[in-house]
Parts: sequence; structure tokens; C-alpha cells
Amino acid sequence: MTDMLDRLTHALLDAARKAGAEAADAMAIDGRSTSIDIRAGALEQAERAEAVEIGLRVLIGGRQACVSASDTSDATVAALAERAVAMAREAPDDPTAGLADPSQIAQGWDLVALELTDPHEEPIASALEADARAAEAGAMAQRGITQVQASAGYSARRVHLAATNGFSGSYGRTSRSISAVAFTGEGTGMERDYAGEGRVFQADLPDATAIGILAGERALSRAGAVKPKTGHFPVLFDERIAASLIGHLLSAVNGTSIARGASWLRDALGADVLPKGMSIVEDPLRPRMSGSRPFDGEGLLTQKRMIVQDGVLMGWTLDLATGRKLGMPSTANAARGTSSPPSPATSNIDLTPGHLSRDALIAQMGTGLLVTSLIGSTINPTTGDYSRGASGFWVEGGQVKYPVNECTIAGNLREMLRSMIAANDARAHLSTRVPSLLVEGLTLAGE
Repeated sequence: MTDMLDRLTHALLDAARKAGAEAADAMAIDGRSTSIDIRAGALEQAERAEAVEIGLRVLIGGRQACVSASDTSDATVAALAERAVAMAREAPDDPTAGLADPSQIAQGWDLVALELTDPHEEPIASALEADARAAEAGAMAQRGITQVQASAGYSARRVHLAATNGFSGSYGRTSRSISAVAFTGEGTGMERDYAGEGRVFQADLPDATAIGILAGERALSRAGAVKPKTGHFPVLFDERIAASLIGHLLSAVNGTSIARGASWLRDALGADVLPKGMSIVEDPLRPRMSGSRPFDGEGLLTQKRMIVQDGVLMGWTLDLATGRKLGMPSTANAARGTSSPPSPATSNIDLTPGHLSRDALIAQMGTGLLVTSLIGSTINPTTGDYSRGASGFWVEGGQVKYPVNECTIAGNLREMLRSMIAANDARAHLSTRVPSLLVEGLTLAGE
């Protein structure tokens, strides 16, 4: 299959040159996936998808255009190239658009060390159905659970990227997942929660029944939820949703936002953005991780880097174009699909863990809110003002007292991030490893 993808990308490049492109890059993706959904003990849905997609970006000076297709015939390849060149000639000029210099492109990488593809055979549909049914049974075995939706899935994907600057490379990725959503109660008193796990290697996946049991336990703990108090309280973001806070920071240091001047951290390079001792590390080369990749969407070799070190913001997340706009080199963070040009994006992220457990932070917070679910989002990208719907558990005297819902938490991200206290409960297998985070003095709107 890799040879076929290689031939497709180089056929696209040849057609682009013939049509009049000065430079071009091409992507070919082969993917297949199977998913099984179970509800109320019955098979609700079984899906199988297989497809090959191709994409071409052509450049004429600073003008560029992207086209894509799912037909890989010679006629389609030629038509794509002619269409892309015609579009590029009408596109606005962007002096920062362009391929990497040949001296910048990756020359070699170790795919074996990355372990991105499971060598075992693809699971058959009946094996996925068995996992989904086991997850459902685990949840339904608990008294009080009224309904369960369970799913299991598998996907495998290979991508090949080639460009007229001489780059050519490919890698694959597999994924296996099990999840369950459990419900308790009825009508307006209905509550729900979930549990799910995904791995690159099937052998690393936890027991399906245990996943269902956890979903049921979480749903039952939500029964009888009420609105919490209104006021200023500490808020502990549970590990399941704490990564969203770091995600807002990563969005704010993305080169696209910085180049537009539309980021609340646009003036923070070299300044404190997290508490002293806390760092954010990106490592796209972690083995068996869903975010790992040997090279980026422009053929540059990926590498580990510090985004925040000891609380200080060290740099932006850049592809070639945003780097050129800001007068900085790319950080090899280009991501792209078949129908769009590259844009900056992060891969595997680690936030420095703390020394206390989540329970210890709950005891430390005294009275406040433990958030386990976030709903909606109102984030001002230029000021960092933060407001989100939330549900979770009310804490008094350092102990969890009762479930709460239908509340809003608000603050400013710049202040929130600088006051965070991290727990030590980040899960090692996740691509983004962020522990539970305690934030002081947020505004809580409840009853």
C-alpha cells in the first residue's frame, strides 16, 4: 500500500509541473475503520469504511491552491493538477507561502522506535461487538443504571507526503477503542456519565467490562445533582477535563493567532504564564502515542521542545508560513489534510505534575467545586476571559458532599493559569498528559 501511495503522490507532482506549477506538494492517505454501537442490548449500528484520498497543493510564486479527490485514476490526477494551477493563478499573493528549503527537510527517521502501528491482525467485527457488549453489561450490572450506549472501534491509516523540494516520506497509525455512556434516572432527573479508552496497540487496551463498570459508577454518582452556590470559590478541574485549560494556552501561542495579533498571550514571550516550576513539553516522538509523528506536514523532522519552561513562555507553535511572518524558524509543527494548506498544531503534550494526589487537593481546597464535565465555551481570544458551563461535585470541609450541575464558572485565563496547582494523577497512556488542576478564586454562578 505504501508503494501505491508513493506512486500517487509523485504522479500528482508530475501532473502539477506539467500543468505549470512552480512548486507543489502532494498527500495520499489510505484509511479503513470499523465501528460497532450497542444500545439496549441490541446492535444499533455497524459501520465499515475504506477509502483512499489524494490532495495536491500547487504554488506559483506566492500564490497557492489546494485540491483533493477520492478518485485516484490518471484522468482525475491530471484534472486535479490543471484545476489547482488555474486556482492558484487567481489566488491572492502571499509572500510567506512556500515549501521548505531542501536543506530543511527530514532525511531519515526511526518508525520502528515510534511503534505507531499494531503488528497484529485487524480485529473482526464480532470481536468489536463482543467488547461493546461487555462494556454495556459492565454498566448495566449496577443497580440504578437505566440505559447504556456502548461502542468499540478500530482504525488503520497510512499517509504519504511528497514535494518538489525532494521530500518523500510515509508512516501509518492504528487505533483501538472502547467506550460506554451510562444513564441513571428519568426525565428531568436523568443524569449521565461515560468512560472510554483508546490505544495504538490492542494489547494495551483495558478490559471492556471494567470500562463499562466505571461508566456506570460515574453515572450513579451524578444522581440527584443540584445547582451549587453562587460566589467566589476554588475550582478543581478533574484530570478528565483539565487538559482543556492547557489547550487554551496552546491555542493562544499558536503561530496563526500570534501572526494575526489575536491572542491574549501575544505579548507574553519570555514572560511568566504558569507558576514557577511548571513546564509544558511537546514530544512528538513518544512511542505508541496517538499524537506521535516522525515528520510534520511540510516534511520537517519533528523533535521534543519546551513550550513553557519553569513557568516562562519559550516560544510559539509555528509552521513555515507563520514562522516567516514572525521572522522565526518553523518549530516543525505543520499539520494538514488533503484539502487544505499546512497550519500549526501541537502533538503530544506533558504538563509538569505536582506532588499531591487529587484527594489531597480536594482536602486542601476546603469549600469549592470539583468539575468533572464542561459544557459549551465562551473564551475571548484577545483578552483570555473565560466562561464555561460545568457540572461536578460540591466540596465542603475538604470532602466531596453531593453532585452539582447547571452552573457556570468564569475567570481570566492569564490569572487562572498563573495560580494553578497540579495534582499527580495524569494518565501515562494519553497523548496529552495533564493532571487535575486546582484554580483559586473563580466566579461560580449557580442557584
